[in-house]
Amino acid sequence: MTAVNTVLVVGAGLAGTGTAILLASGGVAVDLVESSAGAGTEGSGITLQGNALRVLRELGVWDAVRAEGYCFDSLGLRAPDAAGTLLAEIPDARTGGPDLPATLGIPRPTLARIFVDRAREAGAKVCFGLSVAGLAEGEVTFSDGSIGHYDLVVGADGIRSATRGLLGIDARTRATGMGIWRAFGPRPASVTRTDLYYGGPSYIAGYCPTGEDSLYAYVVEAARNRGSLTPAERLATLRTLASAYHGPWDEIRETLVDPARVNYTWFETHVLPPPWHRGRVVLIGDAAHACPPTLAQGGAQALEDATVLAELLLAADALDDGLWTAFTDRRFGRAKAVVDASNRLGQWLLDHEQGDVPGLMHEIAALVTPPA
Repeated sequence: MTAVNTVLVVGAGLAGTGTAILLASGGVAVDLVESSAGAGTEGSGITLQGNALRVLRELGVWDAVRAEGYCFDSLGLRAPDAAGTLLAEIPDARTGGPDLPATLGIPRPTLARIFVDRAREAGAKVCFGLSVAGLAEGEVTFSDGSIGHYDLVVGADGIRSATRGLLGIDARTRATGMGIWRAFGPRPASVTRTDLYYGGPSYIAGYCPTGEDSLYAYVVEAARNRGSLTPAERLATLRTLASAYHGPWDEIRETLVDPARVNYTWFETHVLPPPWHRGRVVLIGDAAHACPPTLAQGGAQALEDATVLAELLLAADALDDGLWTAFTDRRFGRAKAVVDASNRLGQWLLDHEQGDVPGLMHEIAALVTPPA
């Protein structure tokens, strides 16, 4: 017996698709719905730390992800000077264990495709272009007017979760004061790991290799209203901001020529107080906790939600208070600590405070090295 026989997962991001894979593999009938038209239709790249890679192995996608992505084991810190001087090369903690790389970069659309393919292989029914319009106890009304009945609904539909809204929960999502420019492009041979440049005219400039021939690059500035810019103006703005950074950035900047591969968003954050469930509906991933990418742990925390939730549901024989208490005990404190640390690093930059960045990174690495 498992705690549930039929589950609806809302949202085909890492948290939702990961949950669908694990539950379907355990014999649960899973429907996975996603409001967008397809898997991974947009996005640049994502950085996944070792604790995320550990979950990928559990999901059965590690070999495919490793083949498509780019692994590395150190972090570079560079100066915002005319040479992009390398100040330090720091070995990254292998938070997934000694047999996994410390870090992997991969294009987001590629990762999404791998996850959806694996969910279907595991037996989940995946439907794009469909959303949830109404929730009642055990009954779901979909945007096409159809109705489904489930033992559990998993709301994994992101920072602006419609599932959370249908439950009447206010996440109190707030902007942190930073905005990030991201661009996807070819990888110069000089880029073999993430390098971060703190300071200069922007708060952070960095890049992450995502494959043999690709990377994503980013510049973090004070949050501004950039919505009126045309695609060409967005590209020109990013190139202007990036002109202050050198070393490998000089090669990267010359490859930034496609406006369609540039996007701009604000850093936002929230953590829902426990419990994350209401009756037979539970929120996970960014729907429950969202942090800026300053510590590159957002994807990892979403995946940890998936593996802990699925483990508990498959091991229990009832969806009761004991199960939800166990879920809260294993996820709330850990996720909140990551969100708080990610926001603390950003606030140091906003306040022009010389915080202990390596110390903070070490603290979080120690926290997430034991399995969730």
